[in-house]
Amino acid sequence: MRIIAFVGMPASGKGEAAVIAKDMGYMVVNMGDVIREEVQRLGLAITDKNLGMTGTKLRQEEGPAAIAQRCIPGLKNINDDTAIVDGVRNIEEVYLFKKEFKDDFILINISSSSENRHARIKQRGREDDRFMDEKALLLRDERELGWGINKSITKADISIENNGTLDEFREKIRKLMRKYR
Repeated sequence: MRIIAFVGMPASGKGEAAVIAKDMGYMVVNMGDVIREEVQRLGLAITDKNLGMTGTKLRQEEGPAAIAQRCIPGLKNINDDTAIVDGVRNIEEVYLFKKEFKDDFILINISSSSENRHARIKQRGREDDRFMDEKALLLRDERELGWGINKSITKADISIENNGTLDEFREKIRKLMRKYR
């Protein structure tokens, strides 16, 4: 099975890329959903603070690749030749996926300016984005950089820029995903 994983800073377009892939018939596993499920299991509100705290706690208690480790059984149960992983954060996750899926693991970086990312956060309306201003985005970036996302980004096999229109980005993703069908 081939695994195509998206990495990038918050609101760079990873989730949109995953939606496009899903619309094209790919199965998608969202790493953030693992953390959201844990936040709900703990009885906490879905806020950026609680998600960040829980993601950090899981990585501290179970190791830096904890979220990826929790995704692997579900990925292995997918009955398709290719699956999508939305939301790789750190290099340990990359290494774990490469260990599990070998050369069938492809990492795609989605890059976007901080101004575009902030504008997207204001528009997308996710529950954990409600109070996200530029300062909060900077703190979120710092948290994810602390998890090592920058190292993962440098290991990407492919990089796609997302600073144009939504239609332009969607076409870039569709074109790329067609190569893997």
